Amino acid sequence: MLVSAILTSVGINSALCVLFVVLYSILKKQPSYYEVYIPRLLTEGNSKRRSRFNLERLIPSTGWLPKAWKLSEEEMLSSSGLDAVVYMRTITFCLKVFSFAGIIGIFILLPVNCSGTELHQIDFEDLYSNSLDVFTISNVNRGSKWLWIHFSSVYAITIFICYLLYHEYNYISSKRIAYFYSSKPQPHQFTILVRNIPVSAGSSVSDSVESFFTEYYPTTYLSHIVVRRTSQVQSLINDAKQLYRRLLHLQSEPSEQKYKQVGLFEKKVDLLDHYGKRLEDLEQNARLEQSEVSLAKDTHAAFVSFKTRYGASTVFHLQQSTNPTHWLTEEAPQPNDVFWPFFSSSFMGRWISKLLVVVACILLTILFLIPVVVVQGLTNLSQLEVWFPFLKSILTLAFVSQIVTGYLPSLILMLFLKIVPPIMEFLSSIQGYISHSEIERSACNKVLWFTVWNIFFATVFSGSVLNQISIVLDPKNIPAKLAVVVPAQASFFIAYVVTSGWTSTSSELFRIIPLICSLMTKCCAESTDDEIEVPSIPYHRDIPRILFFGLLGIAYFFLAPVILPFLLVYFCLAYIIFRNQFINVYAPKHETAGKFWPIVHNLVIFSLVLMHAIAVGIFSLKKLSLASTLVLPLPVLTLLFNEYCRKRFLPIFTAYPAEILIKKDREDQNDATMSEFFDKLATTYQDPALMPIQYSADSESLNRPLIPSAEMSM
Repeated sequence: MLVSAILTSVGINSALCVLFVVLYSILKKQPSYYEVYIPRLLTEGNSKRRSRFNLERLIPSTGWLPKAWKLSEEEMLSSSGLDAVVYMRTITFCLKVFSFAGIIGIFILLPVNCSGTELHQIDFEDLYSNSLDVFTISNVNRGSKWLWIHFSSVYAITIFICYLLYHEYNYISSKRIAYFYSSKPQPHQFTILVRNIPVSAGSSVSDSVESFFTEYYPTTYLSHIVVRRTSQVQSLINDAKQLYRRLLHLQSEPSEQKYKQVGLFEKKVDLLDHYGKRLEDLEQNARLEQSEVSLAKDTHAAFVSFKTRYGASTVFHLQQSTNPTHWLTEEAPQPNDVFWPFFSSSFMGRWISKLLVVVACILLTILFLIPVVVVQGLTNLSQLEVWFPFLKSILTLAFVSQIVTGYLPSLILMLFLKIVPPIMEFLSSIQGYISHSEIERSACNKVLWFTVWNIFFATVFSGSVLNQISIVLDPKNIPAKLAVVVPAQASFFIAYVVTSGWTSTSSELFRIIPLICSLMTKCCAESTDDEIEVPSIPYHRDIPRILFFGLLGIAYFFLAPVILPFLLVYFCLAYIIFRNQFINVYAPKHETAGKFWPIVHNLVIFSLVLMHAIAVGIFSLKKLSLASTLVLPLPVLTLLFNEYCRKRFLPIFTAYPAEILIKKDREDQNDATMSEFFDKLATTYQDPALMPIQYSADSESLNRPLIPSAEMSM
C-alpha cells in the first residue's frame, strides 16, 4: 500500500473524528438529547433540563475535557466500581507501553529501516508514491549489523512490558482486596448456589437441602431458597408491564384517542376500560402460574445462605458428596446479577448447550473468512481488476484507488465486526452461566480470540481455510511463515487502527446508535414518559478492541514502528473519551471486582510470545542466525514469568483467602445491623418473577387526572 493511500485514510478518519467531537459538544448541551449524552447525570439528579434558549448551546466547546481529565481513580472507583478502574488502567498500561516503544521505534528503528536498500531506496522528493514496506524491517539488508538494534529492542520491550505487567497485577490484586475490605456485607458473600440436588422419594428439594445442610453444617447454615422454572411467569409479567405502561400513557395524555371503533357496526370501546380488564386477566393468569410454579417446576437447584463468609467459602470449595455429580456448588452472584433463564435448563441441557456453542463459534469463525478474503482483495488493485474488470477505468483514478485500498477495506471489516459481540454474548448466555457478569466475561474471551484469529491471523495468512489449518498443524514452520506474511500486512493494519480505532472511539463519544434510536422514539413511540435507562459499558465489546490494538502494537513494534504513533493517538482518544463516558453515560449494573484483568494479562503474554516467534523467523530470513538463536530464551522466560504471576496473583481473582474472610466475619460480630441483614438475606434471592404483582391494584386511579409518579415506578 502506498503512503498516499494511508494518508487518504488518515485524512478521512481525522475529519470524521473532528466532526463527531464538534457535534457532541453541541448536542450534549441540548435538553432534548440529555438522555443520550448525560443519562447518568440525569438519573443521579446532578443535571436538570433547561427550557430557555441560549445561544451558547449552538457553539462548540471543550468544557467536557477538563472534567474528564481531572477525574481521579478514587472517584471512579466509588462511582463506577473496580471494573471501570481496571478498564482505564488497561488503557493507561497500553499508553505506557507504546510511549516507551514509540521512542525506540520512531527515533531508532525507523531511521534504520529507512536507511536500508533491500527493497529500494526511499524517494524523499516523492514521498507519497513510496510503498510503506520501505519503512519496515523488510527494507533492512540481509546480514546487516543494524539488525542487532532490532534484536536489542525486542529484549528491551519484553523486559519493560513484563515489569509493567507485574506492577499492574500486583496493584489490581491489592485493589481487589481493599475493595472487599471496604465493602459492606453483601448477600453474595454469604451465599452459594447448589445444583444437582438429589431428592429421595416422598420429599421435596427444599426438604433435601434443609436436612443436608443442618446435618453437615449445623453451626453455619442459615437458610435457603429453591430455584424454580419461571420463564412462563416472566413472559406474562412482561406483557402485563407493557400493558400497564400503555394505560399510563392513555390516561396521562389528554390528546390521546381513548376510544376505538370495532366490529361491523363500529361500536366504540373505552380503551381505558378495555386495557384495564386485559391487565386484570394477565395478572390473574400470572398469579395462577406463580402458584403452580411454587408447588412444582423446581430445577433441583437452590441458593443456600450461611452465617459467615468463611462458612460459605468452605462449602463452596469442598466436594459435598461421594458422587461428584451431586450437590455441585458455585459462588452465588449478586442478587441483581443473577441470570434467571439459565435455571430453565437441565444438567444435560447445559452440557449440550456448551457443545453447540463451541460448534457455533467454529462455524462463525469459518464464515467470517468470507469478508476477510473480500477485504484482502480490495487492498490489491490487480486482484480487484481481475474480479471486477468493468471497474478498471475507475480504479485508474488516483483518488479512487487511494480510497479503495486505504480506507474501504478497514471500514468493511469494522462494520462486519460490529455484529460479533452481540452474537458472542448470545452464545455465552445459553452456555449455562448463572450471572450476567459471567456471561459478559465469557463473551469478552470469545470476542477477543475471534478477533485475534479472524482479523490478525486470517488477514496475514490470507488464503483458504485449509491453508490456515495446515499452518497450525505444522508448528515448526510458523515463525518462518509469520516472518514472511506479517510485515507485508503492516499498511493494512495501520489503516485498520485509524478506521476502527480513531473513528470508532470518536463515535463512542457521539453515540450514533443511541442518538438514532432516540430520534426514532420521539417520532414513533407512544410514550415519552418512561424512565431514562442508564446503560452499562459493554466490556465484552471494548476490552477485546483495546487488547487487539495492543497485540498489533507489540507484534509490529520492531517490524513496522510507523504504526506506533497511530496507536498512541488511539489510546489517547480512548483515555479521555471513556473517562468522560464514565462520568456522564455509563453506570455499573454488575461488578466482578476486577476479574477482567487476568484476560488482559493473558493476551499481553500471548502478544509477547507472538512477537518472539516473528523475531525468530525474521532474523533467520535476514541471515542473522545468531540473533535468531538468542531470541529463543525470550518466550521461555516470558512463559515462566506468566506462570509465576498465575501462582502469585490469579488465586486472588478466583476466591478470597481465608485470612480476609475471617477478619471480615470478626468485624461483623460487633455490627448491630447484622441481625437485620440476615433477616433480609432469607428472601434476597427470591426470583423476581415470583414477587407479588400489583399493576392493577389501583386500577380505579386510571380514571383520575394523572397517575402519581410513585405508581409509575412499579
